Amino acid sequence: MAKGSGNLFYSGLRASAQPRKQRLFRYRAPLHLRGKFLHATLSEELRKKLKKRSLRVRKGDRVRIMRGDFKGLEGEVLSVDTKKGRIRVQGASIRKADGTEVPMPIHASNVMIIKLAEDKRRLKRVSKKRKG
Repeated sequence: MAKGSGNLFYSGLRASAQPRKQRLFRYRAPLHLRGKFLHATLSEELRKKLKKRSLRVRKGDRVRIMRGDFKGLEGEVLSVDTKKGRIRVQGASIRKADGTEVPMPIHASNVMIIKLAEDKRRLKRVSKKRKG
């Protein structure tokens, strides 16, 4: 297949400076790359402890919403939607017309991780990458 063909994912698009090609890359990105779009900044304490600036958001992490209608709200991550690139945070919900509460999808770049979910493998992996 040719480079510009319709349904082929072309990884060279990341190198382009054209916004339309950047959008196309994000839209066509496979799930193993979409996970990289779900990184959020770490709090000052976690930055000093892990010596990293950002990490991928996971279910169970405690986050503070930094942008949008729910700015300042702290809550636990209820779910992570890798396909859509959104997370749902406890307490950040909207009321539908029929009265039911639904968690609002929030982009991971608009939150700050305050506390990591208890996962020894994750901490081990982060510290391993830091050394190497």
